[in-house]
Amino acid sequence: MRAIVLSNPGPVDNLVLEERPIPATKPGWVRIRVKAFGVNESEVTTRKGLSSRDVALPRIPGIECVGEVDEAPADSDLAPGQKVATMMGGMGRSFDGAYAEYVSVPVGQVIPFTTNLPWDVVGALPEMFQTAYGSLTTGLDLKAGQTLLIRGGTSTVGLSAATIAKSMGATVISTSRKADRLGLLRAVGIDHPIVDDGTIADTVREIAPEGVDAALELVGCEVLPDTLKAVRVHGTACFTGALGDQWTIPDFDPFSVIPFGVRLTSYGGQATDLPANVFNLQLQEIAEGRIRVSVAKVYQGLEGVREAHSDLEAGTTPGKHVVVLT
Repeated sequence: MRAIVLSNPGPVDNLVLEERPIPATKPGWVRIRVKAFGVNESEVTTRKGLSSRDVALPRIPGIECVGEVDEAPADSDLAPGQKVATMMGGMGRSFDGAYAEYVSVPVGQVIPFTTNLPWDVVGALPEMFQTAYGSLTTGLDLKAGQTLLIRGGTSTVGLSAATIAKSMGATVISTSRKADRLGLLRAVGIDHPIVDDGTIADTVREIAPEGVDAALELVGCEVLPDTLKAVRVHGTACFTGALGDQWTIPDFDPFSVIPFGVRLTSYGGQATDLPANVFNLQLQEIAEGRIRVSVAKVYQGLEGVREAHSDLEAGTTPGKHVVVLT
């Protein structure tokens, strides 16, 4: 099979198209014929050698994909040809990932689905929905009627979290560092889009004087203290992403960073945090036009991976970058 292999960290040229053996299926694992996959910020970070998690090289990157079952354990409910999604769980980090024609993953992180949506749309969803849904439920325990702040709102996870939060009945405040992106936030139903100049707590409290009930931090540790200042007493902030590549707070002092009575959690969960019925319901809502998916660009074939990485780094087009295999 053909696959993109990263042997040394560095620029996009280090993503090399190679011939590799089709992966064998170990007991309890499923082999998937890859149809599409999203390209993610964490994969760019891995490529640069900046990942907060150790990644042994050489490695086939890619933390998510959609495709069809090629071979499955006899005692599983999966059958060859069945449409499935998979994400996280060590893909592209502790074992070879999705930048290939075939990938083998543990059966427990496979989500079967049924839809007529095209592969380029479905390929945008697994990691994005899993991270957004898990952050809102496991990380924040968001409830109807609460107010949510999304820091990093025009990221793929930010946009997905907004649509899910709105469907849950929350009021959503969401940020962008660029004023010309506020229209995108309005288009996905954001109640209060605001420009992020690095210090937004006072602006947020003009909208929610007591502070927000929940805050989803996607920008990183450089703005986390300010995000926490926007959260009400007994509210919760969830650290999920670091678009700015700053994963730690130097000389961290909890007393000065975390306001009294505010809770700070984190989220970096697995496929099991996204139930199959929830994923299938979201696919149905997309097909019926109730949820919007923001796809920045679609790339044809593994040859498009380098371009996708370059475009994602440039940050000129908001939305998901998706590679489709023919």
